[in-house]
Amino acid sequence: MNNIFMVTGAASGIGQALTQRLLKDGKKVCACDIDFARLESTYAAYSADQLLLQKLDVRQSQNWNSVVEQVLQKWQKIDVLCNVAGVLKENWVMDSSANEVDLHFDINVKGTIFGTQSVLPSMRAQSAGHIINMASLAALSPVPGLSLYSASKFAVRSYSISAGMELAEYGIAVTAICPDAVQTPMLDQQKGKVQAALTFSGSSSLTTDEVVNSIYTALKNKPLEMVLPPMRGLIAKLSNAFPELAAGQVGRFRKKGMKRQTKVD
Repeated sequence: MNNIFMVTGAASGIGQALTQRLLKDGKKVCACDIDFARLESTYAAYSADQLLLQKLDVRQSQNWNSVVEQVLQKWQKIDVLCNVAGVLKENWVMDSSANEVDLHFDINVKGTIFGTQSVLPSMRAQSAGHIINMASLAALSPVPGLSLYSASKFAVRSYSISAGMELAEYGIAVTAICPDAVQTPMLDQQKGKVQAALTFSGSSSLTTDEVVNSIYTALKNKPLEMVLPPMRGLIAKLSNAFPELAAGQVGRFRKKGMKRQTKVD
């Protein structure tokens, strides 16, 4: 039974919603974030028997190893790692800076890889474990205006599926979660920006609870990938299969997204 969890990005958004659900369900959680002060204020009411707070910079492999050691010292094992921490900076290709390139690939890609590697020795020793990596619908089809984010999530998805295929023989599952736009601070920062218009081209945004529900389903069924909502995922995969056709529809979907941006609270 999965009882010991590590969750990154736990101070806000999907990571916070997931951590709170797990704690409510009686799980033991190491909640990690680079913003330790916010972690402390968010989880002040929880018992130290059930919760371990750790400051974690996912870009630093040694930081990962230190946090994993703390969890193992406290609870002797790690059943599930949820790599939720991520970053998005909308921008046109011509305007993207070197710092923005580093930011996306250091946090989204390297953070996921370092996290996965850090828990493998203990999971292999126990012949069990599950790693949940947060990708995106942008990992299924390139998104103009979000080229760096899209490229980084393509990498997360590819790495996760490859790792899942490799690690299955050791009893370790890996699942890439690919949600559409989710109502989080990351979505709020994209409002009113033409570069991010395609983010809003769907009929509605997912809630954090919907994403958490999908993670719970993944924990039960252990798929290599979950896409939500399924129909938007199908459209994204078709767009990826036929990029020239998809490119011809970008203008139409951008107008739709810009119109919806004005209606999102």
